[in-house]
Amino acid sequence: MPPLRPLLHAATAVAAGAALLGPAAPAHAAGADCGSRPVKVPGAEKQISACLDDLTTAGTVASGHTVQADWAGLQATGTTNPSGVPGLQIDGYFPDTSATNANHGWNHDSQFVIRLPKKWNGGLVVAGTPGNRRQYANDFAISDWALAKGYAYAATDKGNTGLQFYRDGTRPGDAIAEWNHRVTQLTLAAKAVVARRYGRPAARTYAAGISNAGYLVRWQLENRPELYTGGVDWEGTLWRADGPNLLTFLPPVLRNYPAYKATGDPAAHAAITAAGIPAGSEALWPFHDQVYWDLTQRIYREELDPGFDGDLEAGVPYCASGTPRCDADYDYAARPAAVHDAVRKISLTGRIGRPMITLQGTLDALLPISRTGDAYTALVNGQGRDRLHRYYRLAGGTHTDGLYDANPDLVRPILPCFRTAFTALEGWTTAGRTPPPDATLPKPAGVDLRETCSLTG
Repeated sequence: MPPLRPLLHAATAVAAGAALLGPAAPAHAAGADCGSRPVKVPGAEKQISACLDDLTTAGTVASGHTVQADWAGLQATGTTNPSGVPGLQIDGYFPDTSATNANHGWNHDSQFVIRLPKKWNGGLVVAGTPGNRRQYANDFAISDWALAKGYAYAATDKGNTGLQFYRDGTRPGDAIAEWNHRVTQLTLAAKAVVARRYGRPAARTYAAGISNAGYLVRWQLENRPELYTGGVDWEGTLWRADGPNLLTFLPPVLRNYPAYKATGDPAAHAAITAAGIPAGSEALWPFHDQVYWDLTQRIYREELDPGFDGDLEAGVPYCASGTPRCDADYDYAARPAAVHDAVRKISLTGRIGRPMITLQGTLDALLPISRTGDAYTALVNGQGRDRLHRYYRLAGGTHTDGLYDANPDLVRPILPCFRTAFTALEGWTTAGRTPPPDATLPKPAGVDLRETCSLTG
């Protein structure tokens, strides 16, 4: 996406053709000292290994062991990251029939990356990818920091990528449902790899992720809690068969934004905020209009309700309300039961089985906090699982940290809060130190927001 790529949906830059991780990348970097114990990824159809002097993006950009376009726009410019973590990187893929992921020139989905630092702390971090990005999407935001703390790290492309991810699968909802399977598959494989590599199993395994990958953290802790010690859910997507979900709150925005854009129409503004888009985020609306709202509605509606637009595929871009088969007029509540069943297949319940921390910004103009983070926390509480959950509403946070660059007086990056929350989760799950109670955390003044976050306000 130029310059930022959507988190929830695939990036325009990837669709246009991102730089690929080339086969000429070195197989061994002198001095990394990866040892001689062979490591095989269970179930992998293909894998390649490289012993690297630095597994972080400071090293992998230069060595060709990441794809920078995968993580473009997910962080504020000037954010500092650790570096200098030697170890072993394994790239590969599991058997799959779809071919949207062109990384390595493989043209094969269900690609993964596993990184094994030389100095291991006994833990493992597993991540899906935000939006419909590929397996390196978390390299800057999650992998670098986790590796520097000594964690092994594993990430998957979720089994399908790109703007036409909905073509994967045979039934509505299949492509998204595969994401959950692929995270489980990688977690099991990465646990086996870690045990083989270090001679003992991981003492703790954490799930972490942004946007769609935050949804995956929730799903895993609800449905596969035995695999994890806990998780951090950063701006996670919420799917509920009876709402709220993307298809309930985006159409009113699409119907009303043109009038607001043209004249500042107060009625249109009221309709947009009534749909959940937070008042105060208006400066971010032009970007979301250009990049997120229309495309997100159409491709996720195509995945879950392909019958709405007949023989069209993902509808009519930027159609005006009243245009036949226009997503601006989509009415989820009135759609057939089969559509609600497709959403039910991927729905969340709030019945988490392991400790989880949820982070969401109050100015999220793609996944509005009242329809996502607040609603999911209500589900968790309704299931009587509030003892396993902490929820921090971050004043000034929005869906993409990259928006801080153009809006430093309005937006705060969430990445430093992720790091603080992850540290709190470690203390909660290993030492019984209960994190601070749920709170709306004010945007601090007089500090570098790219580097600082406290969970106590």
